[in-house]
Amino acid sequence: MESLLKDSITRQLVSDMPLCTFLSGGLDSSIITKFASDYCKENGLPPLDTYSIDYVDNDKNFVKSDFQPNSDNYYINLMRENLCTNHHNIVIDTPELAQYLEDAMIARDMPGMADIDSSLLLFCKNVKKEMTVSLTGECADEIFGGYPWFFREDALKSGTFPWSIAIDERQKLLNKSIGEKVNLKEYIDFRYNESLMDVEILDTDSVETAEKRKISHLTLNWFMQTLLDRSDRMAMYNGFELRVPFCDYRLAQYVWNIPWEMKALNGREKGLLRHVAKKFLPEEIVDRKKSPYPKTHNPTYLAKVKGMLTEIMQDKNAPINDLLNREYILDILETDGTAFTRPWFGQLMTGPQLMAYLCQVNMWLEKYQPKIEI
Repeated sequence: MESLLKDSITRQLVSDMPLCTFLSGGLDSSIITKFASDYCKENGLPPLDTYSIDYVDNDKNFVKSDFQPNSDNYYINLMRENLCTNHHNIVIDTPELAQYLEDAMIARDMPGMADIDSSLLLFCKNVKKEMTVSLTGECADEIFGGYPWFFREDALKSGTFPWSIAIDERQKLLNKSIGEKVNLKEYIDFRYNESLMDVEILDTDSVETAEKRKISHLTLNWFMQTLLDRSDRMAMYNGFELRVPFCDYRLAQYVWNIPWEMKALNGREKGLLRHVAKKFLPEEIVDRKKSPYPKTHNPTYLAKVKGMLTEIMQDKNAPINDLLNREYILDILETDGTAFTRPWFGQLMTGPQLMAYLCQVNMWLEKYQPKIEI
């Protein structure tokens, strides 16, 4: 697998424009950066340029969670020193994140992942000043089984898409007159079961492999598609190109049929990938627990988006009131987002991100003026 992994990465390094890698200090971006750096050295090229994203006062305000167990900076520096890359740290501030929520919505043509989108858009905007193409570690979690829902019983037994299990809360968020006509659970159940019908279970699959094949299929065909769309739109909005070597079809096909017991070697997320990486990455990087795309922990961001959403809700003619439940949104504001008990999407969209998403919904309704017929 190592040779296939290396070939998938080095094929993506061919470019007649300035090229770099995104480096978070996680397993995936570190593997790509390692092979890209070696390629530069072997071909007599200048040291590889690497870029990371951070937020003003994030180290000071970082809060450990199951999804984000540690911050990136220590691991970024470890890789930068290990490979002697020409590293650049892009630091985003709170006002920019909020200011670019509308740009991110326009880039998607609809509400998206709030500041998870606007931060990537700003990141690409800043990197584009010096580079044109970057390689990123996107898709490794989907292909190698890196998300918590591959292991958590509540997600595995949820009977729905594990990254969006807040179905009751979503139903409650609809305007009551719309909610009476639209049954979200019924539609989601239909799509979920429809997707599972496409999964081919092999006679040689163990019970665990068969179950994980189902959730892998959902992750590859739904969650990964959403993230790839996000990456492409936020990058190309700036005339910037993102390449995803882990999404090489040969690698995806090869890993698909690896038994889960091997894929999750030693009971770890991406266990097989970690085992392969032991040969060429520092031990601390190999053993680092998965940490997702970094978000801001600065309390000024919560204050900013809360103020934006409050201003919208003070206008009873705001179009969001025709689509969503005004009283529930006011509860979300009152509780700083905790009235919505689960992440809106994936692992990161809680509290401030949910409020920012609701701001994007109103921006979309105002700018696009969609006609909604039920």
